[in-house]
Amino acid sequence: MAPARFDTPKIHRRGLCGVTVALSLLTAACSSDVRATATTARSTVPGQGGTQVSSETVVPAPTQAPTTIARDGASDDLSFVGALAGMQGVVAGFEPSDDFIARLATTPTGAAGLDDFSYAAETYDAVTIIALAVEKAQDDGIGYASEIPGITRDGEKCAAYAACKAIIDAGGDPDYDGISGKITMTDTGEPTEAGYVVYTFGADNRLEDGVDGRADTRRFLSTSTNRDADVAAVPIEGTRLGDGELHIGALLPTSGIFAALGPPEITGGELAIAEINAAGGVLGNPVTWTPEDSGDTSTDIASQSVEALLGQNVDAIVGAASSSITLSVIDRITAAGVVQFSPANMSDRLTDYPDRGLYFRVAPPDSLQGDLLASLLVDDGASSAFILAVDDAYGIRLAEVIRAGAVADGVDVVDVKIYDPTAADFDAEVDEMVAADPDAIVLVTFAEGSRILRTMVDNDIGPTDKLVYGVDANTGNQLGENFDKGD
Repeated sequence: MAPARFDTPKIHRRGLCGVTVALSLLTAACSSDVRATATTARSTVPGQGGTQVSSETVVPAPTQAPTTIARDGASDDLSFVGALAGMQGVVAGFEPSDDFIARLATTPTGAAGLDDFSYAAETYDAVTIIALAVEKAQDDGIGYASEIPGITRDGEKCAAYAACKAIIDAGGDPDYDGISGKITMTDTGEPTEAGYVVYTFGADNRLEDGVDGRADTRRFLSTSTNRDADVAAVPIEGTRLGDGELHIGALLPTSGIFAALGPPEITGGELAIAEINAAGGVLGNPVTWTPEDSGDTSTDIASQSVEALLGQNVDAIVGAASSSITLSVIDRITAAGVVQFSPANMSDRLTDYPDRGLYFRVAPPDSLQGDLLASLLVDDGASSAFILAVDDAYGIRLAEVIRAGAVADGVDVVDVKIYDPTAADFDAEVDEMVAADPDAIVLVTFAEGSRILRTMVDNDIGPTDKLVYGVDANTGNQLGENFDKGD
């Protein structure tokens, strides 16, 4: 059944960062404890600088029953039932299809079960684009990098490796649009098409995503930018030769604060490799896939893993998931003449990074997500906001984009607090939130966001008390699960 559509959207025009967001916020009944969620209508308006954002269809949010947070009189502990209700979060990409989810379950990692599918589609697409570029170049040496942007544009549309390879075999140019949506890259390997989902947490501390009988209050947004507007193409530097056998390494997290992103990303890579090889492989040979752990910024695991992969003469490295990890290893990878292709990096620092023409990504840059979050603050009626951001390249930059956009639209950003994700507790940061008493709180966090939220709820400044927003790095049912367990 098609979701309901509404005829009169409220158009909120963003002026600072070149993005326009179309959102329709409908008034819904709510109790003093729980904010009802909103819906949007489809509308598209031109943005500045060649950027457009449009809002897609949503299912109307049901009126929620009041949520009671019970206290244990003996210990004064919170039960935390329903404490995340009303929190919103933004995630890049659209929901994977049932068919794709079923295919993921056939892989070694997917067979063990996945809690979510974050960046599985993007990883699948990154691997597929690399394979097609090698086929197009007929070489797995450094030269195939120049074919990567063209695989995603200006040719005959195709949506699977086998179909795109058939176009190449016939002497044509494929235009691959993959599992993660329409893909069109700039000459520097930046995506110009991006989709987002705005999720809301329900009374069970889980996303209202229509799964397992839950309500479906998702809002789907898409953005596009002019692929030639910002950065000139970077000539490829290097002379690495190929051997006719495509070997793809992966630098994806299985430990550390980013570990939750690892399983779906690895599964997406495994599925792409399996389907590429089932279609005849690349250059007539099977593709090899070697995943290594990227760890996090508190360790040297990423550097060790990169050395291990380069020692195996890989032709490409898919990853890292974290922009900070990528920034710590990109010079080593590209100096070796190896393509680095991330499914999840969003840092704006990578847009014009001197990457020797060898770095690519399918995730949209932080500027788009930051603009969207700033617009949500305004459209939800916040007049003041507090931003808490993790101390790394991702967190600092995204916090700055959100701050700038919110301020430009009249929101008083009372503080941007950068925190240490390895801290024993977050009492000091939450105390500052309480003292500031903002209308809205934006959490740019990783897995530790669940513990931050626990502390916020314990201090009566959680999602049932304030407008609270998450980002792509923390929005998912795992946040709710960890919150419930106190992890």
